[in-house]
Amino acid sequence: MDEFHVPRRVEVDPARSITDYLVDHARLRPTQVLFEEKVDGAWVGRDATWSLARVEEIAKGLIAAGVGPGESVAIMSRTRLEWTLVDLAAWHAGAVPVPIYESSSPDQAQWILADSAAVAVIVENADNAATVALARGEDGGLPALRHVWQIDDGALATLTELGKDVPDADLEARRAAVGLRDLATIIYTSGTTGRPKGVELTHGNFVELSLEAISELNIVFDPPGARSLLFLPLAHVFARFVEVLLLLSGRPLGHTPDTKQAVADFATFRPTFILSVPRVWEKVYNGAEQRTGGGLKTKIFRWAAKVAIVYSRSLDAGGPSPALRVQHRVADKLVLSKLRAALGGQAQYAVSGGAPLGERLGHFYRGVGLTVLEGYGLTETTAPTNVGRPGHVKIGTVGPPLPGTGVRVAADGEILVTGIPVFRGYHNDAEATAAAFTDGWFHTGDLGSMDDEGYLRITGRKKEIIVTAGGKNVAPAALEDPVRAHPLVSQCVVVGDQRPFIGALITLDAEMLPAWLANHGKAAMPLEEAARDPLVREHLQMAVDRANARVSQAESIRAFHVLSDDFTVENGYLTPSLKVKRNLVLADFADTIEEFYEGAAARRSAAPTS
Repeated sequence: MDEFHVPRRVEVDPARSITDYLVDHARLRPTQVLFEEKVDGAWVGRDATWSLARVEEIAKGLIAAGVGPGESVAIMSRTRLEWTLVDLAAWHAGAVPVPIYESSSPDQAQWILADSAAVAVIVENADNAATVALARGEDGGLPALRHVWQIDDGALATLTELGKDVPDADLEARRAAVGLRDLATIIYTSGTTGRPKGVELTHGNFVELSLEAISELNIVFDPPGARSLLFLPLAHVFARFVEVLLLLSGRPLGHTPDTKQAVADFATFRPTFILSVPRVWEKVYNGAEQRTGGGLKTKIFRWAAKVAIVYSRSLDAGGPSPALRVQHRVADKLVLSKLRAALGGQAQYAVSGGAPLGERLGHFYRGVGLTVLEGYGLTETTAPTNVGRPGHVKIGTVGPPLPGTGVRVAADGEILVTGIPVFRGYHNDAEATAAAFTDGWFHTGDLGSMDDEGYLRITGRKKEIIVTAGGKNVAPAALEDPVRAHPLVSQCVVVGDQRPFIGALITLDAEMLPAWLANHGKAAMPLEEAARDPLVREHLQMAVDRANARVSQAESIRAFHVLSDDFTVENGYLTPSLKVKRNLVLADFADTIEEFYEGAAARRSAAPTS
């Protein structure tokens, strides 16, 4: 059993809470810009004085509306400044904000609103309001829910007007009564299986972990002009942690509603560090390659990418040779500098979490000039337990634990966590809470290994391990991640439990397909036709072959099936944090998988014997 602890470095007054830091900024640094809002295409700074005033106005409105201390206020919206202002206002009023993904179905919204006993919900638009109405049903369900306010219909102005007569002393009493041990939020796991569980996170989880991260990664947060653009959904724990992290660090935070808009906003916002999930980094790389248009330009891009990767690898092996330095300068002038410009030209660091990034992309981005610090964590650990260190990056690992955190790899390979980031329990579910802990250690369900310096490597998910008919244990992620890196591929789900060999279900990336076809001299075609196209399948086989080169023959993908449609959040096969709901895929495509293996068996039977 491997175990590694990093002692805490920052002591915090237990009477503090998240919004104490907003008050401190307004009192000590009133003109410091905390947020930047895009208005008519331009970024407008919102300083600490402005921010606190808006938060207090909204908080007073919540109090006037009858929201009591400790009561839940749900938020259902895309990522935007108003989300953060409402979040802070709820905390200021002593309430407990509960996020709901804006893509949630009425059934999902109903469960969260009911289980959290939300007394109010602030939605973004009429569509979200309609979802809440369906969640309530014609019989007037959700009896605790008293208010539904729409941001796009003037919710913040309504609350401001409602709270204008609430005394400052009443608001201050609410805020002052909250400390580190008090409940800050209930975040419902997006759930790849079963009913989402409500994860209870305290003000201390966020405050203490943020301060430790700021102290440990000061090179990221300290430089003048440090800033970040948030585009992940704020209903996800990673984005929520970033929101608090930036507030406590006093660095400007911009908001943009989704990843598609973010790529365009990078150029104008010009972040110095970016926090994202691996799929975004894959799409930035693949999109840049496809935009070259084929021919010589594509060859130059691929050469430059290879040089960037080789250059990065050399940094871990004594440094680049003089010849490699020259090649890197040429690659930088032709290609790499343009990628930096597309990210705004100032980005030096990125933190990638949610899934393994892969060594190839890690080395590529470092070769571009962007150091990617991989991190690891879950909703139950307030996002990060581990993160790479800027001065000692080990690409392919998620770094050592953050201060105040202990990580253990059990005898069966499961990762266990204790310390600052670990949640206090599942809401209304004492049985699930008890099952998640052993002697104070939280069972993550993930598998990994750890070196002598505490650097953790994620190898798979305990419940997703496939055992073939031959008894071989296979971790799907080791195959799925490299296949998914191909520009043609959107998702890859490895199958083969109790089967004679490993197979895969593959979906095509509808955004990348047209450019890829054009670059390969082929006319545009729908996904269903592309799934059968010989050239497309040839290149998918090449992606599979590259993945197979990383594993033993018994673990390799022997055959694959291309589906005619993609897995998306909208059709229910992806969680809002872009994880595949594996159990749902396996259930809904059981007939396809069965036919897949029957066809393979028939082909083997028909093959001539020697």
